[in-house]
Amino acid sequence: MWQLILKLGKMAGVVLAAALLYTFYEAFKPPRMGGGLFPWDKADHFCAFFVLTGLAIVALPRQPLWRIAAGMAVIGAAIELIQGIPFVGRDCDFWDWFAELCAISAVYAVILAANMRRVYAEQAAAGKAAE
Repeated sequence: MWQLILKLGKMAGVVLAAALLYTFYEAFKPPRMGGGLFPWDKADHFCAFFVLTGLAIVALPRQPLWRIAAGMAVIGAAIELIQGIPFVGRDCDFWDWFAELCAISAVYAVILAANMRRVYAEQAAAGKAAE
């Protein structure tokens, strides 16, 4: 079982690297004409960072969750700041970064809910065992 988990972590690392490269490409290429994956730009940012954060959590199992969240927030902020440089030809938008922070938070909300569910199930099982 642990070997499978280790393989999935390594695969997630490769996918994370590819996803980060694609994210950087999309962030720094000239502005596109037409829509992205969603009609609202903030939804694109949210989905990208939701996936990136999830991949980072699986790919970096020894890293504390707060460090992964901080790293993803810094990556998002760096992208926005670089986009604000005039020769890049993009706009720096605080609300894009805010959408990315919301995505990072949403991943952690899912983790928290799963952990709470596990704890409640363990408590219920312990209660039944005590009866």
